[in-house]
Amino acid sequence: MNGAKKKILVALGQLVKQRRVALKISQEELGLRANLDRTYISGVERGLRNPSLTALTSLASGLGITVANLLDNLEIEVEKIE
Repeated sequence: MNGAKKKILVALGQLVKQRRVALKISQEELGLRANLDRTYISGVERGLRNPSLTALTSLASGLGITVANLLDNLEIEVEKIE
């Protein structure tokens, strides 16, 4: 995996985790809400998974936000990663 792609996936994972923690829910609870496995949520949060558009939609729904809202600060988060 190239460096730019890895940075994007790590940044996305950070955004998902930030929203989940703000909601005070576990990865398991988010998985239930999003109809995704807890281990998949963990992989996304650690930047190991490259979620499809449908998975992003499910994640956003589970977090109670839109995909656009979830990705709103993605570029800012990418710039923070070395």
